Amino acid sequence: MVCKCGKETYFRRKYEGIDLCKECFAQSVEKKIKKNIRINKLISRGDKICVAISGGKDSIACLNIMNEIAKKRNDVELFAITIDEGIGPYRKKTIKKAEEACNLLKIPLKKYSFKEEFEKPLKEIIKNNPKLNACTYCGVLRRKLINQKAKENKATKIAFGFNLNDEAESVFLNFVFGNLDKFLRIGAKVESKTIKKFVPRIKPLREIPEKEVFAYCDALNLPYFKEKICPYGKESVRKTIRKYLYDLEEKYPGSLFQIVNFADLIIPPLNKQVLKKRKIKYCKICGEPASKEICKACELLEK
Repeated sequence: MVCKCGKETYFRRKYEGIDLCKECFAQSVEKKIKKNIRINKLISRGDKICVAISGGKDSIACLNIMNEIAKKRNDVELFAITIDEGIGPYRKKTIKKAEEACNLLKIPLKKYSFKEEFEKPLKEIIKNNPKLNACTYCGVLRRKLINQKAKENKATKIAFGFNLNDEAESVFLNFVFGNLDKFLRIGAKVESKTIKKFVPRIKPLREIPEKEVFAYCDALNLPYFKEKICPYGKESVRKTIRKYLYDLEEKYPGSLFQIVNFADLIIPPLNKQVLKKRKIKYCKICGEPASKEICKACELLEK
């Protein structure tokens, strides 16, 4: 099989039943991302967009496409943020790739660390409560820090590299555990006109399967960290769901799109009902938006 242009096949897209050469594949991925951005109005005139990058394939792919868009517009500014949680050699390697990508694309990179902001690296913070796994601390504190620093740098939006697999996992996970609040925050754009100090979040890669993100980065020779396993990574419910959804997609191509599309269908009407009852709170310690008197990040740091 060959691409419709006659060139050798680089990637076979099972859910569409087509073969694509390297050039046509990269163009196709970018076209899908730009369509998502246009339809969901992820970028507005005058935006200053902060791209949260780790050095992995998703965030680097997101950085590249956002840069391509920003270069063609005079009304959008771009910068990147990376967080050093203090995960030893692993994080040093990923940050090196983040720096390499930003240098290649000529995008300003701002670096922050748990040690500087929270006075301790992750390995010390997790001693607060050994019963909690490191991923709980890391995820909560990293999100808080990204939001704070994006705000300090006057960002109007934060772009994350969440792909289709990530989004389908979130739908499944929050549905299974009945986490309505997190379920309702799933979408191409997460924003709130009533919550102060919250920087809107956008997901340009939301409709791109993980396999295609890997292939896209490799097609363009983008620098990214290729080792998947974080030293703190353990078996978790999310990993179990990830494997299940991967197998489902392999057997029934297009399943991930159906899961996410269904969520997109039911979330807007649900949100209208919940927003009427939702009371906005702000953390008594740091002043950031919270669902309780003290935000989860401060709660973890206090323990």
